Amino acid sequence: MILRPRLLDCLKGYNRDTFMKDLMAGIIVGIVALPLAIAFGIASGVTPEKGIITAIVAGFIISLLGGTKVQIGGPTGAFIVIIYGIVNNPEYGLQGLLIATMLAGVILIALGAFRLGAVIKFIPYPIIIGFTAGIAVTIFTTQMGDVLGLTQEAVDKAGNTILIPLKTPGDFVGKWICYARNIGSFNLWNFVVAVGGVLVIILSPKVLRRVPVLNKIPGSLWCIVLGTAAVILMKNQLGITGIDTIGDRFHIQAQLPPMVVPSITFEMIQKLMPVAFTIAILGAIESLLSATVADGAISDRHDSNMELVAQGVANLVTPIFGGIPATGAIARTMTNINNGGRTPMAGLIHAVVLLLILLLLMPYAEYIPMASLAAVLVIVSYNMSGWRAFRGLLKNPKSDVIVLLVTFLLTVVFDLTIAIEIGLIIACALFIKRVMETTEISVIRDEIDPSDEADMQVGDEHLVIPEGCAVYEINGPYFFGIANKFDDLQAAMEQDKPKVQIIRMRKVPFIDSTGIHNLSNLIEMNHEDGVHVILSGVTPKVHSQLEKAGFYHKMNPDHICPHIDVALAKAREFLGQ
Repeated sequence: MILRPRLLDCLKGYNRDTFMKDLMAGIIVGIVALPLAIAFGIASGVTPEKGIITAIVAGFIISLLGGTKVQIGGPTGAFIVIIYGIVNNPEYGLQGLLIATMLAGVILIALGAFRLGAVIKFIPYPIIIGFTAGIAVTIFTTQMGDVLGLTQEAVDKAGNTILIPLKTPGDFVGKWICYARNIGSFNLWNFVVAVGGVLVIILSPKVLRRVPVLNKIPGSLWCIVLGTAAVILMKNQLGITGIDTIGDRFHIQAQLPPMVVPSITFEMIQKLMPVAFTIAILGAIESLLSATVADGAISDRHDSNMELVAQGVANLVTPIFGGIPATGAIARTMTNINNGGRTPMAGLIHAVVLLLILLLLMPYAEYIPMASLAAVLVIVSYNMSGWRAFRGLLKNPKSDVIVLLVTFLLTVVFDLTIAIEIGLIIACALFIKRVMETTEISVIRDEIDPSDEADMQVGDEHLVIPEGCAVYEINGPYFFGIANKFDDLQAAMEQDKPKVQIIRMRKVPFIDSTGIHNLSNLIEMNHEDGVHVILSGVTPKVHSQLEKAGFYHKMNPDHICPHIDVALAKAREFLGQ
């Protein structure tokens, strides 16, 4: 199947009515994306315009090339922790972030080009919930300084003591210790603005749901607008100070930055590859989850491979403009759908709307209070937490609970890269353990019950196992996880070793290289002891694997039987009965 952007399919039969719906949806989504892009940019440790630039460039490319009709791309909360960690690492800095993002783009393109989009869906659900909840807790933690309005003393260039926003350590525990030590600088009015912003986001949809036009404006934008107006009023009319705004910390440039390709060295690639891999996997998971949710909403089916290619190109190009990692955003995608967007044209319009806002209205963004942005991110972290799914998983089998909690704690206490790696390792180990428990190896030395036998004739007279023969029944995969179990069973029968061993493999769905090696050793050792080994009921798939591995060169053809009654007859022949 050729990779093909969905935009090309949607342009067939595209008409004025569809365009008007896409136009309205695109304008609304662009307005929704503005405060989120600014908040994500600042929370990630970069400037606000970098968040907007990412939403513009990545959003445009993802809609232009994507494998979904309605996906809206841009910066998301999931990347905040990773970006912040890279930017604030002296070894990497902003340059390292740009390189890691571009490497992630290459990885995503490769995943899509090699048709690996479906593989991403096999990442265990507890891992996804665990690291998503961990990211949510981390985002919430990073915003507490701005919610509480905490400050610390510093000395300026003139030698004067001034108050600056609280600088916290990078780790989770260190942040809370720092907050506790500086709680004396708590700013009540700043806290009121933050809490008021949270209430506005929660209540505005309920209050305005019956008011035309106004009910289309998202709560996050109401939070920003009302919060900004309130702070301006406090400063100018009431003389209240100490509430930081974006302008107090950043100078926003109302223009697209020049294209600059970062200097990439092989040494940087080696150091940043694990981080790039994490960005790529996280971006792939979030974008494909968003696409799946969108499919259910519009009764469509996305092309996961084309979507990964689009995400890759977006993350490869965006850093050239100084942008940060991007992916599909579920909230903005659903906003697009709920407002009538049905083709990628809505996503393109949303990017153009953001570009116009950047060029024409950005100077006014400097008046936005940091407390209002913190309120937006507090709600984002709550929505990301998935606490209901988290609570539900705690009732699942212990193996799932272990993976969930380990991934969650590692994400919060250490970092996302370690959490995903160790989470996957634990999930794989527990899965192998579970498969091992389902694989049974039994020894039969007297007779076989014909009531549930698929590879023998019921009522056959050769059901009794002759003396000197043992039948080993393997029920389940014969892989490295159970090879030792088979060895242990053999060792336990060493004192009363049968002269003929029938290995019954009718219920073995597959065998791996360790299983083949184990089986080969078993045959060689038994041959040295003068013991005949007979294979019975080998399935076609396992037979093909054994044949490719050259296993049958170690056995006589007459030692391989299609079913158990033939194998028992062969055993009697060897025993002279």
